[in-house]
Amino acid sequence: MNRPAPTTVIDGRNRALDFGLSELREYRELFFFLVWRDIKGRYAQSILGVGWAVIQPMVSMVVFTVIFGGLASLDSDGVPYAVFSYAALVPWTYFQNALTDSTGSLVKDKGMVQKIYFPRLILPGAAVIGRLVDFVIAFALMGGFLIWFSITPTVWALALPYFILLMMASAAGLGMWLGALAIQYRDVKYGLSFAIQLFMYAAPVVYPVSYIPEQYRLLYALNPMVGVIEGFRASLLGTTAMPWDLIGVSTVTATLILLGGAAYFRKKERVFADVA
Repeated sequence: MNRPAPTTVIDGRNRALDFGLSELREYRELFFFLVWRDIKGRYAQSILGVGWAVIQPMVSMVVFTVIFGGLASLDSDGVPYAVFSYAALVPWTYFQNALTDSTGSLVKDKGMVQKIYFPRLILPGAAVIGRLVDFVIAFALMGGFLIWFSITPTVWALALPYFILLMMASAAGLGMWLGALAIQYRDVKYGLSFAIQLFMYAAPVVYPVSYIPEQYRLLYALNPMVGVIEGFRASLLGTTAMPWDLIGVSTVTATLILLGGAAYFRKKERVFADVA
């Protein structure tokens, strides 16, 4: 007996609070294909290949070590400035690249958006997951730095998966907000690179969080990357006690950004094909 073909009904209901998780599961093969396409395309016909995943944080580390660690003599919480900055640059570089890719994902694949139906959340999600390959490669080099400088990670290194999830949630949430805006207002992608550079100095990448006055400490942690970076440093370098207050505030912020970004993205999803 022939069964009727499955159908998908697209209606005008308010989709903001419906994240379509069951629908995302149905399209998981497309999701994995897009992740693999992004990874493969990034290194295709490249002489250095995956080496580019290390070059970006390494060059930044050298520049920051010379300027901020040498000329400006910024404090590095008792560890060499090179490893101090690199421990922050690994999560920051991932966040920067994942946010850029997810913001431009709809514009990049506007041909798909205009021609076929699929859950649009797949596009920024694939961009965020695809950048994990670069993160893993850059993080592996962190182990070499720890050995070189004879630094033993603390027991809180077991909490690194949580900080990685927090890092991904921050990139995905902001990526969905900006991606939904970028497909309609192309100015977003032009202002993003400038905004990211400013945003970096609002996180403890080149300086320790001890420079922030105590009364502004929790306000400062509203930047979700503050908790991520300080969590990485405390667990890998043992520079300070684990800053649970910063991590707690950053967790709340990242969660709100993720849920708010997904809701806004779903609300705007119905017009993507028209404005792409």
